[in-house]
Amino acid sequence: MFRMKEYTFDVQKTREKVVAWIRDFFEKNGPGCNAIVGISGGKDSSVVAGLCVEALGKDRVIGVLMPCGEQADISASRRLVSHLGIPYIEVNVKASVDGLYEAIQNGICNGMEVELSAQTKTNLPPRIRMATLYAIGQSMNGRVANTCNLSEDWVGYSTRYGDAAGDFSPLSKLTVQEVKQIGHAIGLPYELVEKVPIDGLYSGKTDEDNLGFTYAMLDHYIRTGEIDDMEKKAKIDSMHVRNKFKLEMYPMFDPEIPFGIPF
Repeated sequence: MFRMKEYTFDVQKTREKVVAWIRDFFEKNGPGCNAIVGISGGKDSSVVAGLCVEALGKDRVIGVLMPCGEQADISASRRLVSHLGIPYIEVNVKASVDGLYEAIQNGICNGMEVELSAQTKTNLPPRIRMATLYAIGQSMNGRVANTCNLSEDWVGYSTRYGDAAGDFSPLSKLTVQEVKQIGHAIGLPYELVEKVPIDGLYSGKTDEDNLGFTYAMLDHYIRTGEIDDMEKKAKIDSMHVRNKFKLEMYPMFDPEIPFGIPF
């Protein structure tokens, strides 16, 4: 265990800085463009949407609700867009997900069969959702928001090219506890900010059940380097190392051939 200097989080200052950052991003990367935000009804997408409204105005933030069949908590997503007063689109992705499952399994194969793994079935819906966000973004003059936070990214609790994708990421350097503080500061409904995140796999398990530690413990460790449970420390460290590739550019071969222009 190592110690860092005392850490404090200034929620109002951070709120102002992230709103200014979003505004600056759009001025440089799409003046007049819309923010496209996938709305799950949880704290992260709710806070991102709320911050985008503060930065751009509600008419330039488009919410996209993407249930996969029946979504038990879809009412939370609808409540958020209603609370913010933003336009939204609801797209049920189940037909697309099921269609791709079937197309892969029934595809023409030369001497091989493809049996979709459990991990494939877990990761395909968020990748279909991201494709949906980009389709809407390109059709509606938009830039797609990444809604991941630092805590989830730290241990790889995201899907590469799924929810881990996007054009701009307001929360990627903020922990779960910090995101919640900002959510309360911008006046989001308490139930949405404090909504317990679940894995969406109908297992009845929360994210913390799956991770094996609480976000409060993880966040404290990230910010201070302090943790009392050495077994959980080892697990967090292992997950962080194994999943760092999700936050990095994929490896590219460099033939060391010079370019005629700076690259």
